[in-house]
Amino acid sequence: MTGFVTEEELVAAVPRLTRTRLLAFVEAELIVPVRSDRGPVYRQIDRARAELACDLAEDFDLHEDALGMVLSLLDQLHGVRAELRAVLGALESERPEVRQRIGESVYIARRRG
Repeated sequence: MTGFVTEEELVAAVPRLTRTRLLAFVEAELIVPVRSDRGPVYRQIDRARAELACDLAEDFDLHEDALGMVLSLLDQLHGVRAELRAVLGALESERPEVRQRIGESVYIARRRG
C-alpha cells in the first residue's frame, strides 16, 4: 500500500479493522485521516497505527482511552529514539577524545541514576 488509501481500502487491508472500529479510532483521534477531494484518505502510518490499535484492543482488551495513552507513549518513544540517533550522528563527527569524554560523562550520569 503506497500513497493514500480510502477508508474501504484501509479496512480491507487490516484484517481486524472494521468500518465501525475505524470510525471510533478516528473519533478518538487515534488515527487522523488526511482530508482530500475524495474525502478522508489514510497514509501508511495510519495502517500501522490501525493494525497496532486493533491488536492492543483485542489482545489486551484496551478501550480507546487506554489505546490513546499507549499510542501516545509509543509516539514519544519514537521521538526520543529519533533525537538520540541525531545526537549519536553528531557525536560521530567529533574527535575521538571528545567522544571519549562524553561517553565517560554519560556513564557516570547513568550510574548515579
